[in-house]
Amino acid sequence: MSQKNETTILVLALLITAGLVGGGIWWFTHQFSGLTGVSTNRSQQGVEFTGETFAQVKGVPSGLFNYGGSTTWAPIRQEVDSAIQTVWPQFRLRYTQPTNKAPGSATGIEMLLNNQLAFAQSSRSITAEEQQQAKQLGFTLKEIPVAIDGIAIAVNPNLNIPGLTIAQLKDIYIGKVTNWRQLGGANIPIVPYSRRLQDSGTVEFFVQNILGGENFGANIKFIPTTTEALQQIVNNPGAIYYASAPEVVNQCTVKPLPVGRTPGQLIPPYKSPFVPLSQCLSQHNQINISAFQSGEYPITRNLFAIVKNNGQIEQQAGNAYANLLLTNQGQELISKTGFVRIR
Repeated sequence: MSQKNETTILVLALLITAGLVGGGIWWFTHQFSGLTGVSTNRSQQGVEFTGETFAQVKGVPSGLFNYGGSTTWAPIRQEVDSAIQTVWPQFRLRYTQPTNKAPGSATGIEMLLNNQLAFAQSSRSITAEEQQQAKQLGFTLKEIPVAIDGIAIAVNPNLNIPGLTIAQLKDIYIGKVTNWRQLGGANIPIVPYSRRLQDSGTVEFFVQNILGGENFGANIKFIPTTTEALQQIVNNPGAIYYASAPEVVNQCTVKPLPVGRTPGQLIPPYKSPFVPLSQCLSQHNQINISAFQSGEYPITRNLFAIVKNNGQIEQQAGNAYANLLLTNQGQELISKTGFVRIR
């Protein structure tokens, strides 16, 4: 073989080898880039699992940030947010209520749209109308699920029925069923209580998912707070009310009812066996965590951090807050408040 041919073969071999090596490096870096850090797309979304503890979360900004929204979130604000402040004192959080409306998911998102909050807390998803309003203002809204909650049904402790189906619950609240005798109970008029639709994400969720968008019946008694509603149930043998499970299950004066999709599948919102209310002062009932996580309990929902995607410090603050709640430390504290961890 001539020297010229040998040189040509050598050059071709080197080019092929270089191509194989380069291709291998490209494949390796693209296949395993996710193991060394958050991918570009995930980083743009702003949700990163950067550590097990609050201290390990990256990108927590400094400053005073107003936040607000859902009343369902009150236990988280008390337990979790105070712990965040201990670890990140420069990330100062100030809960802000509306001046002329009742606090709730809808008013929190409205305040976020009106530039009164850095981020919001919600017990229901963003609506198409809210997202459209955000786009008209030049940004988008993002909902980040951070916990699981259930809606519990509270009745007077002396009411003797095994539970309610979703259909029966709907019939009560649209006014189709008005006496407990119609549901196998005593001859007692049903007195259904609710907060107003415009005041609560819980009510919005209930209307959409239980009533199927139908209106409340004319017999509904509207009441401003869950505390007042639970007090009414104690004094009224026919009363019924719905609220976030942590607000109902561990109470010592009302009875949470099992709920099911069918009469033969009634699932309690509490961990069985039920602790009699006479023993409640020493041993509270606990949330039925496994049924909430599996979806076996039929009325569950996510709690969301609502972030303003505007490329500003508000977006950084909202993403940081969600990331803090999604750490193992945040999830453990959330479970202490009675909600169910989402991861």
